Amino acid sequence: MSRLDRAELAQQGAIRADGLRAAGVELVALSFVDNSGIARVKAVPVDRLWSAAAWGVGASNSFDFFLATDEIVGGAYSHGPVGDLRLHPDLDALVPLAAQPGWAWAPVWKYDQEGEPHPQDARALAAAATARLASLGYNARTAFEIEWVITAADAPDDPRSATAGPAYGYARLSSQAGYLRALVSALSAQGVAVEQIHPEYAAGQFELSVAAGDPVRAADVAVLTRETIRTVSERHGLRASFTPKFEPGGVGNGGHVHLSIWDGDRNLCAGGDRRFGLTETAEAFGAGILSRLPALLAVGAPSVVSHLRLEPHHWAGVFSAWGLENRETPLRLVRGPAGQRDRAANFEVKCFDLTANPYLVVAALLFAGLAGVAAGASLPEPVDVDPGTLPESAGIRRLPTRLADAVAAFEADDVLPKAFGAELATTLMDVRRGEIDRLGSLSPEELCAVMRYLH
Repeated sequence: MSRLDRAELAQQGAIRADGLRAAGVELVALSFVDNSGIARVKAVPVDRLWSAAAWGVGASNSFDFFLATDEIVGGAYSHGPVGDLRLHPDLDALVPLAAQPGWAWAPVWKYDQEGEPHPQDARALAAAATARLASLGYNARTAFEIEWVITAADAPDDPRSATAGPAYGYARLSSQAGYLRALVSALSAQGVAVEQIHPEYAAGQFELSVAAGDPVRAADVAVLTRETIRTVSERHGLRASFTPKFEPGGVGNGGHVHLSIWDGDRNLCAGGDRRFGLTETAEAFGAGILSRLPALLAVGAPSVVSHLRLEPHHWAGVFSAWGLENRETPLRLVRGPAGQRDRAANFEVKCFDLTANPYLVVAALLFAGLAGVAAGASLPEPVDVDPGTLPESAGIRRLPTRLADAVAAFEADDVLPKAFGAELATTLMDVRRGEIDRLGSLSPEELCAVMRYLH
């Protein structure tokens, strides 16, 4: 983020407001994602967009310490009830909402009262990581997969209440064809390029994939897509749950991330002389991510309920391994079909979920990958079987099974805390410990019930 040019921002805000009014927009939702992964929001009438752009909208800095349950924890950098931040909409990302007529949406940048960037702005961190990549001559293309379960509004605890049918079954799609059509139509009208939508494995579960883009844009799209799913679901008499574990024993919702590194228009995940066509840079990038997966779980699987999902033999990726098209490894190389690999090849990180802040996720992955590039790291031998079937002598370790162990791995990491900055890195782990204190002693049944509709 740069210093604020308030006069220029006010002018741009007024121009954008004119266009929004012409499109029937009356209100603008301004959102950010907090350290517990919840999208928080303030809203302004369209006539005040110029002021919000130039001067921001007030928000307590205590939002940095909110848990998903809305409890506020303390921490080393907490000011309690004292102080204020300013939320400035990113006018370049402003979009009218097809699913909420009369409304528009914009993600925000966070500044303090003096116009200085807030050190705990997750979106700014994602932008800084992207800029760091660019300074080395590279760019990244990123996308989040969104999985969710729908239930009937009057039976929110029954994942079979809204739709039946087998996993991936046409019957399930047919029963909600109107809902899915409305969802894709709304997303398309909002500029989200949907590439695929289908029934998933779990009861009542669907998955949606979008086109890859700039990392910050990818995180924006993840937020916008999820809120659009929530809104369209409610308009169809449904509730949408993005929780990693809807019910104990069931298959959970993931938030897989697809990521490729590019040199200009050349995809470095294809056409190289390393295994499966990786270039030396792409292999080092992937190795940086793989080696830091224990620490990355504190960012990408950041809740107590996340670790109910991380089970062997559930395609969640719980062992420190990678492989070509191997859905049981947390780092999966997706090559795509012959003839498209120069565009399609990418790494998929499978052990993350949608309780994560997507801006922190893309930042962490970029910083981890760049550390691998700087070190000239190499990937170990790929695994072409379910790693959970291998003996201990294979040397493949289980990823952390508790949030507390992921927190310890993050704090011990030699790259991520420094890249995040002391204030944000410390507060993130304070929030994680707060969730462990409040929710860690609940039974799986109790935990699933508490978390089911928070994200």
